[in-house]
Amino acid sequence: MEENEDPFIVRVGTFLMIMGGGVFILFVISDIADQVDFNYLFVALLLIFIGWNFRRKKAPSPPAGRFASIRNLRENAKNKRAEKSNPKKE
Repeated sequence: MEENEDPFIVRVGTFLMIMGGGVFILFVISDIADQVDFNYLFVALLLIFIGWNFRRKKAPSPPAGRFASIRNLRENAKNKRAEKSNPKKE
């Protein structure tokens, strides 16, 4: 088992959200065919909501550090501006 593998409940949540999306597509197709079946819409919303609740339990991913250099440049510029605006008293 990998270290970053999602727990079972999170994978079930993803599955339910995908199934909800598929059922929503069925609702849209039924609307296009002029035989609107709102049961598809309600089932889709229910599946997406339950899936979203399960997916919320996933731990946030660790920061990748992609923008660390930009963040450092901004912090350095901010510190320099603060030093210029607050001259040292002798």
